[in-house]
Amino acid sequence: MKVLLLKDPKGDDCGQDPYITELGLYGLEATLIPVLSFEFLSLPSFSEKLSHPEGYGGLIFTSPRAVEAVELCLEKDNKTEIWTKSLKEKWNAKSVYVVGNATASLVSKIGLDTEGENCGNAEKLAEYICSRESSVLPLLFPCGTLKGETLPKMLKDKGCSSQHRVFQSLWPHVQSRAYSRII
Repeated sequence: MKVLLLKDPKGDDCGQDPYITELGLYGLEATLIPVLSFEFLSLPSFSEKLSHPEGYGGLIFTSPRAVEAVELCLEKDNKTEIWTKSLKEKWNAKSVYVVGNATASLVSKIGLDTEGENCGNAEKLAEYICSRESSVLPLLFPCGTLKGETLPKMLKDKGCSSQHRVFQSLWPHVQSRAYSRII
């Protein structure tokens, strides 16, 4: 039997999407169809912010795409060496909040120590941040155009400031309309 999965592929240690692997164990032939496309925006501005940790009380990561944006900034602006030598240490002296273990794992791979990954959602993370945060400096929060308002609103309501940096735009994948006709 054939199965269509409407999602982006994500590789495991062997380079194959875990859903394809798992479904294959049950004799199912799965095909992935990406339904969303991403475009990174304002990376030069975001890169500049990353270069000045002294202006922020910490970082907030709520998605793997936010971590990817950091990696792109470091690569495109040839900042990998300065990241390793000093910026990473300066950011690690501050709080680096994340939602979820998958995002925490990616943040750890760029050398940052995380907290809050077990909160599970934006609302609980906002409560966690506000219970710990005492900095008068804003938290740098890289996010996409579809970010929920829960985290920023709760932080604001509880007196914790954050500075949002929209770094990605999301839209239906170009091929998704063609696929919808087939389905």
